[in-house]
Amino acid sequence: MQRVTLQPGLSMSRIVYGMWRLGDDSDTAPKHVQTKIEACLAQGITTMDQADIYGGYMAEEIMGAALKAAPALKDQIEVVTKCDIVAPAGRYADAPCKYYDTSRAHILASVDHSLRLMDVDKIDVLLIYRPDPMMDHHETGAALDEVVASGKVRAVGVSNFKLHDWTLLQSAMKARLVTNQIELSLAAHQGFTNGDVTYLQERGVPIMAWSPLGGGALMNATGDLKAALADVAAANGVDAAAVAVAWLLAHPANIAPVMGTNNISRISALSDALKVKMDRATWFSLYTAALGHEVP
Repeated sequence: MQRVTLQPGLSMSRIVYGMWRLGDDSDTAPKHVQTKIEACLAQGITTMDQADIYGGYMAEEIMGAALKAAPALKDQIEVVTKCDIVAPAGRYADAPCKYYDTSRAHILASVDHSLRLMDVDKIDVLLIYRPDPMMDHHETGAALDEVVASGKVRAVGVSNFKLHDWTLLQSAMKARLVTNQIELSLAAHQGFTNGDVTYLQERGVPIMAWSPLGGGALMNATGDLKAALADVAAANGVDAAAVAVAWLLAHPANIAPVMGTNNISRISALSDALKVKMDRATWFSLYTAALGHEVP
């Protein structure tokens, strides 16, 4: 599988396995989680996407139990995780409301929590999960530089940041932000025209795309979009999900879709997207169907 370079010596697989639903599975035993990771590795999917808040602050621990039981997996994967959301759940059950915390103390504590829960000695990429309207960019930037310098984190990035959020934080950092994880799909395609993709593409920053199937909406598409997905799927011998992912992969901005499912057979088929032939006309036929009208 193609890989995307984040910085010298660090890359991620072009398709990423998202673990936000890990705690939703009826079976969270280490062996079952290990099977999911191994199904990814069999296809060249080596990058695992986590966040401290996933599963009510439990998903990292579920993954960690699997890695503790099968430590050889640690050297075969890259771990991405996120911090800064504090919600009244898990270890923050006493929080008075949901809020964002990009303080140095919170970032450092979150990194230590994640390392311990996932049973790893380093985080490959740490993302600030949401733009914080109370962020002191000097404090946050210095904290991110600090966790990189400590060796606990190899690289840092962000999630859901707009151009102005990105430039503010980067202006106070020595380390380079290596990715922005944003919502992108045929169901949420505004990033291709509102500057989100353009800004990152211009700077050669790889993009991670969350909810590439539109939260399942694309699998229940109707009308022209349903027909367009079905036509391309039939022509390539894959399902509509693979076509939707291939649509993102075809873009020259180095987009890495983050795929989340607990179904082993679906995990094993994630790389089917690589089988799809996606020329420019096919890309635009799908885009047109998603827009609901032809391009200007």
